[in-house]
Amino acid sequence: MQDTPDDVIVGEATSLVPATEEHLPLLTDWFADPEFVRNWGGRPLTRAEVAAKYTGRRRPAVVSLLVLKGVAPVGYAQYVPAGPRDGGIDMALLPHAQGQGLGPDAARALVRHLHAVMGWDRVTVDPEASNHRAIRAWTKAGFRPVGPQGSRLLMECRPSPSSA
Repeated sequence: MQDTPDDVIVGEATSLVPATEEHLPLLTDWFADPEFVRNWGGRPLTRAEVAAKYTGRRRPAVVSLLVLKGVAPVGYAQYVPAGPRDGGIDMALLPHAQGQGLGPDAARALVRHLHAVMGWDRVTVDPEASNHRAIRAWTKAGFRPVGPQGSRLLMECRPSPSSA
């Protein structure tokens, strides 16, 4: 097995690495694509908006990550602490990477990291309630519905008693 840097979060089929300024052209292309942002704010973003929101500039408040399949970037994820022991995550995969189990795999790896390394007791997501594909993916990753929040469905994942 190959050693991985400390800042790489490894799943079974994916890994997550910090999104940096060098990834700005890639992220700009993704967030300018209406299909990519369809369930992520709904509108394409400019390079300046992407730079301000989705690279390392927001640390430590928001941690921005690229989702990789092998060495190929296939999506974006982020996590945001809400308190000392909880917070939320968001994720979007490129259309060609959806439906392969990569989202749930990346989510499980990120949740493991947040529970084991960051000490979080609760991780939440809030997909659009009409986005059944995302809700299925989050459910496969171990999230359970908590209840509606406007047009969104609040879901949570807590560590299992055996991993606590």
